[in-house]
Amino acid sequence: MPWYIAASLSAVFASLVAILSKIGIKDIDSNLATAIRTTVILVFTWGIAFFQGSIPSIVSINRTGLIFLVLSGIATGISWLFYFQALQAGDASKVVPIDKMSLVLTIILAGIFLREKISVQTVIGALMMTGGTLLIAFAK
Repeated sequence: MPWYIAASLSAVFASLVAILSKIGIKDIDSNLATAIRTTVILVFTWGIAFFQGSIPSIVSINRTGLIFLVLSGIATGISWLFYFQALQAGDASKVVPIDKMSLVLTIILAGIFLREKISVQTVIGALMMTGGTLLIAFAK
């Protein structure tokens, strides 16, 4: 599957996450809701790895890769805890654009740490995303 189709499907399902989560966290502690969601993801993803036969290759993961995957998991968990807290307190249509500012932050961090080239078009697009986010999130 080409990357742009996978990314588009990711966007579709991410939008469903916001809507389904906003409905689901009503009258539930946001941290408990995150724990339930994480448990479902844990079972779901390990099930996929099992049925695809990927689990035996776990022994071939090098130490650096494992460390960064663990750090990524920790960052994901922290992100989800704050996301659910914000989603419970605010409107999904305002919380999600701010959460998606991770796009702009990723561009900046990819340039700094991964030495990815950032073109003028990328900078303009990132500035437009930032402006759009601020316009949506703080509109009256």
